[in-house]
Amino acid sequence: MISELWTAAFIAMLAAFTGYEVISRVPVILHTPLMSGSNFVHGVVLVGALVALGFATTWPERIIGFVAVVLGAANVTGGYVVTERILEMFDRSGRKPKGG
Repeated sequence: MISELWTAAFIAMLAAFTGYEVISRVPVILHTPLMSGSNFVHGVVLVGALVALGFATTWPERIIGFVAVVLGAANVTGGYVVTERILEMFDRSGRKPKGG
């Protein structure tokens, strides 16, 4: 039990460090296109969080699963909102952007 907890914590730490290092090396001009293209991956993460929540049996598992679903949904939604705003900036039809 303890070794599984340490293994999970170690994997989470490595994933966070690797993600930070990879994203910090991406030029600023590419962040929005990459985020737009990675919305599919975020959707897969959200489905995984839903599946994990479905298999949760204890209250701590259910709470962590619920938080994962909420954060995953916020990530997907935010990605699409930012993508829509960027696409409005490049719209050449002459229409004013919605909401601002």
